[in-house]
Amino acid sequence: SPTKETKQLESQTIPTPQVIGEQTEATPTPPSNLQQVKVIRVIDGDTIEIEGGQRVRYIGIDTPETNGCFATESTNKNKQLVESKTIRLEKDVSETDRYGRLLRYVYMSNTLINEALVEEGYAQVYTYPPDVKYNERFLAAQKEARENNKGLWSSCQVTATSTPEPTSTLKQAISTPKPATPSQSSGGGSCKYSCSSPDRDC
Repeated sequence: SPTKETKQLESQTIPTPQVIGEQTEATPTPPSNLQQVKVIRVIDGDTIEIEGGQRVRYIGIDTPETNGCFATESTNKNKQLVESKTIRLEKDVSETDRYGRLLRYVYMSNTLINEALVEEGYAQVYTYPPDVKYNERFLAAQKEARENNKGLWSSCQVTATSTPEPTSTLKQAISTPKPATPSQSSGGGSCKYSCSSPDRDC
């Protein structure tokens, strides 16, 4: 028969380890000593102009071009997030792109704007080595947005891609709205950069 000591051991419950907060799922803390700048204006969903007139192109993502499907929504969301605000910039490997725009990850408080735009369906992942520091995070955000039909994933005919491809091909896919969705319209204008080049931000 069980001894008194055995019964006492059987009656004891092993406490379950407690996880304080969401440490395992917490968003990584932005690096310290990042450059702080003020946003003068938002050009489109993935490009801004900062004080001094320098333009900044968000690393690792791509949004629809002007007049493309979901272009207006992406631009407006970017304005909501950063326009006239002080942001922080993080460099990866490259300093600038072929147009002289700074290539940066953009933070507003502790929010990585590049990732937030992808997560909510306002942008698509665009991987272009060697600037791939947060590529896995972006792909995970895109997977969630696509599975939940957020933003352009429900409004536009677009195919996800995780490997580099000509931006013009990506733009063409994003710019085509689904048949049931009225085409978006926004103000036109001439391109500051070559309209025949891969990245035709206007």
